[in-house]
Amino acid sequence: MSTDHSQSPVRRIASRLASIVAECNYAQRRMLELRLDPDRYVFGSAAPDTYAEFLARTSGALIHEPAAADRQRLTR
Repeated sequence: MSTDHSQSPVRRIASRLASIVAECNYAQRRMLELRLDPDRYVFGSAAPDTYAEFLARTSGALIHEPAAADRQRLTR
């Protein structure tokens, strides 16, 4: 039987589909983080006026987006 030959394209397609789903999941999470970011609602790029405002701006985890090459390597 030649089942190995027929599974290879199926696995390749499944792998591509999984990487697409992973990239969409990452993009969705990143967009949510950016939309909920308190700095987004600050007009101008002025420094915070009070220490409490500084704490409010940096209250969430500061997550840096990885480089495109790193994201590509993670999805493969």
